[in-house]
Amino acid sequence: MKPNRRSFLKAAALGLGAATLAPTDRAAAADAPPRGTSRLRLGTVTYNLAKDWDLATLIRNCEQARFEGVELRTTHAHGVEVSLSPAQRAEVRKRFEDSSVELMGLGSAFDYHTPDPARLRQDLEATKAYIILAHDVGASGVKVRPNAFPASVPREKTIEQIGAALNELGRFAANHGQVIRLEVHGAETSLLPNIRKIIDVADHPHVGVCWNSNDNDLAGDGFDHNFDLVKHKLNAVHMRDLYLENYPFRRLLRRLNETNYTGFCLAEIPESNDPIRVMRYYRALFLAYQDLL
Repeated sequence: MKPNRRSFLKAAALGLGAATLAPTDRAAAADAPPRGTSRLRLGTVTYNLAKDWDLATLIRNCEQARFEGVELRTTHAHGVEVSLSPAQRAEVRKRFEDSSVELMGLGSAFDYHTPDPARLRQDLEATKAYIILAHDVGASGVKVRPNAFPASVPREKTIEQIGAALNELGRFAANHGQVIRLEVHGAETSLLPNIRKIIDVADHPHVGVCWNSNDNDLAGDGFDHNFDLVKHKLNAVHMRDLYLENYPFRRLLRRLNETNYTGFCLAEIPESNDPIRVMRYYRALFLAYQDLL
């Protein structure tokens, strides 16, 4: 892959438009779809479809299905974990750079709602180690999540705590060329008004939102209202099976295009005995939905 093209794709992974690119990179952007057409890029998370694939299998399967990128969830068979040595990290980076698949990010299960200060500090430091890993293997960011509102703590206090934790991580991530992606996750924390409150506290430019295609996206004042609450901070998108009729996936893709989102839409779907075929069908439906926008 040519260096200027990779720079363009790296900017897209961060959710940035071509206007933010250096002049040498704008030439690569000229090969992108014309203005007014979709710039959405398809990838997958390793949860659950690819959880048992080693790194070679993961890259090969994504290439065969023409998936452009991947988010590696921790604890899965790919083995990209903080325990890797510097040489092993360099090898992971090279494997992706030598392929047509971009390592768009790492997916952690860290959250910051605990009322225990020692546990909170432990989770923050563990996240920082994961950010360094993301930098070393050539990813562009780390996914984290809110997960709950402890019953013993006022909700606004927990929101402030999560937001402050994210700001600390955003500053650290910025120093390592990374972004933080806050997944819309958790029983109550996945409600978009609550995510908006958290992100209003976590206002660091390297902290964004990972849309998660939850049923809760339709709650309250509805999908469009909830999307508008966080559209300015989206830097990743997770999507379930596109055939699900109770979720407005075409509407989601339309709204993403309207906001000039240029990042990844990542399939988060069940494992299959015929994964390549499933991935190819998923890609076909993803493209077909965009043709109908």
